[in-house]
This record gives sequence, structure tokens and C-alpha cells, in this order.
Amino acid sequence: MANYTKILLREDEMPRQWYNLNADFPTPMPPPVGMDGQPITPEALAPVFPMNLIEQEMCTDRWVDIPEEILGMLRIWRPSPLYRARRLEQALGTPAKIFYKNEGVSPAGSHKPNSAVAQAWYNKQFGIKRLCTETGAGQWGSALSFACKLVGISCRVFMVRISFDQKPFRQMMMRTWGGECVASPSELTETGRRILAENPSTPGSLGIAISEAIEQAVQDPECRYALGSVLNHVMLHQTIIGLETQKQLAQVGEYPDVVIGCAGGGSNFAGMAFPFIGDKIAGKQVRILAIEPEACPTLTRAPYVYDTGDCAMMTPLLPMHSLGHTFVPEPIHAGGLRYHGMAPMVSHGVQLGLIEPQSIGQMECYQAAVQFAHNEGFIPAPETSHAIASAIREAQRAKEEGQERTIVLNWSGHGLMDLTGYQAYFDGKLADYALPEEMMARSLSALEGLPKPA
Repeated sequence: MANYTKILLREDEMPRQWYNLNADFPTPMPPPVGMDGQPITPEALAPVFPMNLIEQEMCTDRWVDIPEEILGMLRIWRPSPLYRARRLEQALGTPAKIFYKNEGVSPAGSHKPNSAVAQAWYNKQFGIKRLCTETGAGQWGSALSFACKLVGISCRVFMVRISFDQKPFRQMMMRTWGGECVASPSELTETGRRILAENPSTPGSLGIAISEAIEQAVQDPECRYALGSVLNHVMLHQTIIGLETQKQLAQVGEYPDVVIGCAGGGSNFAGMAFPFIGDKIAGKQVRILAIEPEACPTLTRAPYVYDTGDCAMMTPLLPMHSLGHTFVPEPIHAGGLRYHGMAPMVSHGVQLGLIEPQSIGQMECYQAAVQFAHNEGFIPAPETSHAIASAIREAQRAKEEGQERTIVLNWSGHGLMDLTGYQAYFDGKLADYALPEEMMARSLSALEGLPKPA
């Protein structure tokens, strides 16, 4: 194995359980609450999610069995390969070893189907006939459309308008799998009509799209809402990434000094990082880095608060780092990282000092993405480029210090549906954008009067 490029697992070596970090947090997370500040009950979530997923949302068991039917769907593309980025290492002249877990091999081209097939299956088992959801860059909408077709239920996706316009082929992917894709805000919901009346040219936001999807879901007893990030059960389903990675690294006698993932709502980051955070809590020495865009600095600049997950305040209040539910981000090309809040579990990990957040400008990220493509061949999604940029920083630091370092990143998806962003970069039409303080203050004003986490 001395000259390996990729490390593979057999299908029968795929993890058969998900890992729940909630079981190992040294301090429990604050609970979701209602507007009165009181913890919500499972019944309060029943119009939005099926009870079998609500049970996972509130679960504190360390290990949760993956049903055999879900394993069968995951085997279409899992286990995914772990690559050693030898050519990138050589180009950087670094003593560091760089590994990347290629989640772009899924049918939808990203990590998102790991939770999409699970959510679609649990909804089908509960008797649900239709799912509504939102999507930013289109990766989650594509994944859920694919998953719903596999299990035999229908899917409607509200896609953030700026991404709807920027990424037409994502729409076609959803349609190919039988999903219906609607630009958000839309005329189909009261929330959408209100926002369009206030600002007809709005680029939209994930918070708006979530409101539209939930509004439609709660109006139909045979429909439920599916979320591609943020919530505990989504983090749970994604941990198959890190669990596979641990097995693959063990095959070659490696363990990371640094684990890196890009962070928007938290799903791909959690998928890679949570099993290693469990190791860190148990005493392992490993740094965990969550990388976000400077244009949407949720972890690096936003406060830890109770906030809703959507602009219409239809969700419970979640304990998380948030820019405010009314936040409308700059239309950068990393659409999957433009969410106003961060997963409660990821936010809690930052609060406990288990996770180091960083923000990076999009110019450095695109430069890193191109350098990666020149050496490793794969073209990364704009979101994924944030993790690559951080990994390159770490590799360069290892070179400056003259120290070996093992770096593992989650290569969360390919960029073949995001080439308009690359075109803008090559044509000199992109620039860095750091969120202005006055804009953040304005969006944070929406939090006034809400309860505070203990």
C-alpha cells in the first residue's frame, strides 16, 4: 500500500450504524423551544416531520442502526473512496499528507443523498405521499428528488431564486428524477407572495425557501417537510462519511492531525467531523476546522442565540449561531453556504471549544479549487473549495514549520453543475465580499425579544 492513491472499502465493510455525537457531548445542548421559551414536545413537530424522524431528532443513543433498505440504497455509491492528494502535495512542496473523501461520486454529485434516502424512506414508512423542501445551490433538491423517486413518493423543491437563475442544469437534474423545482420566493405561498410584494427583485434566501416549503407541507396531511442540513437527524445520517473515513485511514495506519469541512448549515461538516470529535472528547489530539464564506460568517462573527430556521418564524427556536432569520446574503456562488444559521450541534461544538471556525474569501477559494483541479483532476463545488483552501493553508503552514501533518478534508461535491461560477472567476468578474457590520446589525435586530440560550 506504499504507493496508494485511493483507499477503498468493500460494500460489506460499510458502517451499519450512524454515530450520534449528542451522546458524548460533555455538556448537553440547550433544547429547541417555543416562543414562550419552553422546550417543545415531539407532538409540536408532528405536522412538519414524521414521528420516526422526530424520534431520531431527539435521540441521545450513541449508535443508531441503519435499516437494511436504506443500506441497499446507499450501496448504489457507497462506500465512497478516500484519496491521497499526492499531486497536490507535490505541487505545494509540503511535508503534509492530504486526504480527501470524495462524496462527489453519488448520483446527485454530493454528500446530500446520505440523508435524502434516509428521510425519504422514513417518510414513506410513515405513510407520507409527498415531500416539500428547499434548496440553495441545488444539491439538496437534486438529492431529495433522486431519493423520492427511489422510494416512490413525489417531491417539490423551492430553490433560492439567485441559484435558480445561476444553475439551470440543477433544475434539469431535479426534473429528470421527477422533482418539481420552483423559484423562491414564489407565488405559490402566502410567504412568497408577501416577500415579492415587498421586494420583487429579491435574490431569495434559504430562510425564505424553508418558509415556503414548510407552509405547503403543513397544509397537506399527506405531505411533510424534509431538510438537508441543520437538524440533528440530518447530522446523524451524514456521519457515515466520517465513520468510513476512520476505517479507510486505519487501513494505511494513518490518523488525522486536522479534519476540515466547509460549513453552511452543517451537514457535510458534521458528516466528516462528528466521529472525529467523538475521538477528541475521548482524548485524541485532533483539530477540527469548520470553514465558511466571509460573505456569510455565521460561526466566526454571529452570536450564539435562539433563532428560527426560516424567515417566517414557522420553525421552533433553535440554539445556534445565527445572523438573524431575516438575513438575505450576498449572491456568492457558494449557494450551499448562504444560510443564516448553523446546526445546533455544530454551534454547540464551537461553544465547547471542540471546533475551530474560520472564514475565507471566495477569491482564495476559487484559486484553491483551480489548483486542486490542475493537480487532482476533479473540479470541486464552490462550497467544497472552502475546505480545500483551508487544507492548502494547513499544508503550507506544515511546510513553513518543517513538520509533517496529516490533513483530512471532506470533498463534499463536484462542481460540474457550477461552472458559471468558474467562468465568472476566470473572466475577472468576482471579488471578495466581507459582510458589512451595519448589514449584520440590521439582520440581528430581528432577534430582539427572543429567549436566550442558558
